Amino acid sequence: MGAGLVPARAAAKPRNVIFILTDDHRYDAMGFLKGQSWLRTPHLDSVARDGVHLKNAFVTTALCSPSRASILTGKYAHRHKIVDNNTPIPRGTSFFPQLLQKAGYATGFFGKWHMGNSSDDPQPGFSRWVSFLGQGSYLPEKNGLNVDGKKVPQKGYITDELTDYALDWLNARKRGEPYFMYLSHKAVHAEFIPAQRHNDAYRNEKFVPPPTMAAEGDMARGRPRWVRDQRNSWHGVDFPYHSDLGIDEYYKRYAETLLGVDDSVGRVIEALRQRGELDSTLLIYMGDNGFAFGEHGLIDKRTAYEESMRVPMLARCPELFGGGRVVDQVVANIDIMPTVLAAAGVPAPAGLDGADFLPLAQGRPVQWRDSLLYEYYWERNFPQTPTIHALRTDQYKYIRCHGIWDIDELYDIREDPNETNNLISSPRHADVVKRMNARLFEILANTDGLSMPLYPDSGGQQGLRRRDKAAPAGFPPQLVGDPKRK
Repeated sequence: MGAGLVPARAAAKPRNVIFILTDDHRYDAMGFLKGQSWLRTPHLDSVARDGVHLKNAFVTTALCSPSRASILTGKYAHRHKIVDNNTPIPRGTSFFPQLLQKAGYATGFFGKWHMGNSSDDPQPGFSRWVSFLGQGSYLPEKNGLNVDGKKVPQKGYITDELTDYALDWLNARKRGEPYFMYLSHKAVHAEFIPAQRHNDAYRNEKFVPPPTMAAEGDMARGRPRWVRDQRNSWHGVDFPYHSDLGIDEYYKRYAETLLGVDDSVGRVIEALRQRGELDSTLLIYMGDNGFAFGEHGLIDKRTAYEESMRVPMLARCPELFGGGRVVDQVVANIDIMPTVLAAAGVPAPAGLDGADFLPLAQGRPVQWRDSLLYEYYWERNFPQTPTIHALRTDQYKYIRCHGIWDIDELYDIREDPNETNNLISSPRHADVVKRMNARLFEILANTDGLSMPLYPDSGGQQGLRRRDKAAPAGFPPQLVGDPKRK
């Protein structure tokens, strides 16, 4: 656990908990935040209004499998070893719902698992299991669902059907029997397919592109070479997914698909209200990672930029904390496990990297982390993004690339929240860079993170560039010099 963080504490009584996870939901794609002025998420907005908005919520790795494993283990990816979407779950890995089961909780998992990518079989810690292989499908298809180990046809739109299964299980719970429900949506993962009722809901709206989509100028000062090169790649705006995809239409399709998730949240809230458990149940909503729509010339995730590593996080439980509060402290996916265990009155095991954030939601003064580690390990499948380690504090973000000939990055995120001006070579910030580099390696050393994971190649490689778009970038000026005379 990070130095000075609050350990998970036993609650006054076992509390029902519902955890809703979405895929690729970026932090500002909610109606009340106006990521685009026309976005509508009334049910998510109601959770923020009646609960707390953890505005600085992050993942420690912006990729599906590592982030989900960090949620379930409370540990960094370099500790649980699931560092990409192909790595199988190491034998002996335990997940916190197993601790809830031992404490008498009924546990149910509904939706996308996507860790190991080899099976949709039921996983330890869940007495009810409804899932699918890999990414699954928005619409019915032949592989269907895995329900408690048996293949069952998928009958309808996936967001709605997962919610149906989850609420059927919820409504079968006896009063007084504690439960933990994990509703893990496929949405809003590409390729986006909205529910039929939401198709073309935003057809006439205008997408406002991010200012940092610019290839150069004031919005791209000190941009590393690898980022400039990624613009013309599978994960860049010049050649997105090796297609002519329009970022504006892509975002609108994403937002339409998100409407189904918002409907699902509304249905869960109404079911709790009907059961008389709305105010006593801890409801947590978050995304597994963010998603870029043109920022820095990029799409997708993986990077340490805000749009990639920052996620929506909301929590509601009037019996535990009041509504309308905004939490400014940096919280993360590694904090979900100790927070849920604290709400359930179950002691957290020693050695977690995360901590219980309930005191923050309650507005109590507590010691909290002063920095958060981010890590991403290069994937042969998507060679555009290097291995990255980053450290984010309340003021600065230091990004260190590994294994490539390029410059690192430093941003003053208070003064420059869009990360437009790389200060890595600023003499005035030299001491900041030195301190943050030392702190980053201190955290890695203290958590056994000084070795790089290496796994056999698996899957194809998306390494093409468009001949008619941006040429390979030149070297940053910091790396260009004149011959020295002897």
